[in-house]
Amino acid sequence: MKKVTRRAISALLVAALVIAGSVFYCWKYLKDGASWASYFGNENVSGTSSLTDRNGITLVSETGGKVTFSEDEATRKACYQTVGDMSGNIGTGALTQFAGRLAGFNYIYGTTDSKGTKVKLTLDSALCVKAYNAMNGRNGAVLVSNYKTGEILCMVSTPAQDPANPSKTPAEGTYLNKCISSALTPGSTFKLITLTAAIENVNDIYKQTFTCAGSVDVAGVKINCTGVHGNQTVEQALAHSCNCAFAKITQEVGADTMAAYAEKLGITTTHSLDGITTAAGRYDKAADGSSDLSWSGIGQYNDLVCPFSMLRLVSAIGNGGSFPEPTLLGHSEAEKETSMLSSATAGKMKDFMSYNVQYSYGTGTFPGLKMCAKSGTAEVGDGNTHAWFTGFLNDPDHPYAFVVVIENGGGGLRNAGAVANTVLQAAVKAGD
Repeated sequence: MKKVTRRAISALLVAALVIAGSVFYCWKYLKDGASWASYFGNENVSGTSSLTDRNGITLVSETGGKVTFSEDEATRKACYQTVGDMSGNIGTGALTQFAGRLAGFNYIYGTTDSKGTKVKLTLDSALCVKAYNAMNGRNGAVLVSNYKTGEILCMVSTPAQDPANPSKTPAEGTYLNKCISSALTPGSTFKLITLTAAIENVNDIYKQTFTCAGSVDVAGVKINCTGVHGNQTVEQALAHSCNCAFAKITQEVGADTMAAYAEKLGITTTHSLDGITTAAGRYDKAADGSSDLSWSGIGQYNDLVCPFSMLRLVSAIGNGGSFPEPTLLGHSEAEKETSMLSSATAGKMKDFMSYNVQYSYGTGTFPGLKMCAKSGTAEVGDGNTHAWFTGFLNDPDHPYAFVVVIENGGGGLRNAGAVANTVLQAAVKAGD
């Protein structure tokens, strides 16, 4: 009897292991089946597959295992990180992330599309070339999307290289798509987060007067401003990008609320771009009353922001508080918008960002563009500064949100703002 019992237990254990193994295999198949069964350049997949931009321009194609990139070198470089290369150096690239789609992979039948598969991205490759050229050899990221549809029109990361003629010694950062996989010191663009928190939590924020004498003492630490702004409203404080005013505003908001809004507005969390996980930013909660807390609300201290997360925020403001998530593949009509802000808060922020351009930057800097924006010049601790410029066009015919970051690029308005103007002028022209 004991022998029978032992055999029965052994049989049950074997059965349990078989079931567990089957469940694990099914999970892995659903998760990784596309990469197991197919890859771009697989000569066993018949037909011609291609990846194109929104206008049907071929970015890369494959026939019988032979892969061909765009005929235009500028396009190949401008779209390098978004498309990827045949060595798989860029894990977030379309050739890796959308390999199953490109090979016509099906979970039931495997790769069966004998006619080949065409995958169209929302990207405008000509706009990417315009952005790449505007960066003029500088390192950074450029993002432009339609905040009404979520479609990403421009995604450029530099430095880049030619996937058809790759370098044996690529520059540092070549394999990183900084639009989605990096997080950088945001400087004064972070004041958009601080101001949003103040609008919703400081009752008399619109009635207050903020005095700037060029610097302010917080807990024995001197916080310098870029100028002497005198008495100002909160609207003027944002237009001046006044550190003295925002040092005080951050203290009124408080450490707990600042941290909560950094999370609520998507700054400190990862996101999904068509299944690609983006980088999370960072906001360290400093002690109430400390100079570190004031610096954190100004966009310094230990703050880090991913350009993609900033694109989501300005998309929400531009679209009245909710927005379709940014996408490279397009959305179906059934997909829902993400709600980030109340319409009232989004409206106030839109007014503030429009006033920035009219009062501080000058509408002539962006001729013909209905610009709402915020610049940032982020100190990075080595005497250099990252140049940021972010915002959206308040234009129903051209509802474009944008982020430009130039690493060690100097002043935000002068440098990143100039790139944004060049790219947006081209985007508007293309959209007419």
